[in-house]
Amino acid sequence: MVENVATLNTQAIEFAEHGQYFEAIACLKRAISIERFNHLLWYNLGITYRDAGNLTDAKQALLRAHEIADDDDEILETLALVCFNQGCNEEAMAYCLEGLAKNSQNAHIWNTVGVIYFNQNDFPMACEAFENAVTINSYYYDALFNLRDTYDELGNKAGYQMCVEQMKNIQLGENDFKNEGSDA
Repeated sequence: MVENVATLNTQAIEFAEHGQYFEAIACLKRAISIERFNHLLWYNLGITYRDAGNLTDAKQALLRAHEIADDDDEILETLALVCFNQGCNEEAMAYCLEGLAKNSQNAHIWNTVGVIYFNQNDFPMACEAFENAVTINSYYYDALFNLRDTYDELGNKAGYQMCVEQMKNIQLGENDFKNEGSDA
């Protein structure tokens, strides 16, 4: 049987979904040995290392993915989160800013910027970042959740309540969608 990159990548994803990270990493490394300059393989390897709790190797794989595809803001977003989880806030922020320079409409990066500021107790800057994320995607639950907490820290009761209401609407909408078409 001839191994191919697509099959190995698919197997890796399936292994990772079942928590079999060792097997997933082995598949991705084998795929990378076939296609060394495939940024998606490096990205998936970084995600798999991250999910396995190995942030050091996750960062290295993501850096390699970024070297290959330096215009991919999703790689930068993930790299920023890994750096943040390692406690490297300045490096995380640098990757966020690089990602926003490439795509200022990436709500996930704005949310990550807000998380970094929030954890530094810079609530006005966190608020601005979360508001940007919610402006881009008003149904982004995590950003609304974070904005709600930031409004709470700032004593903005009206803003807090607005987030609570929007979060309820999102949850109600999700529940309605799940029941759509059922006979129950």
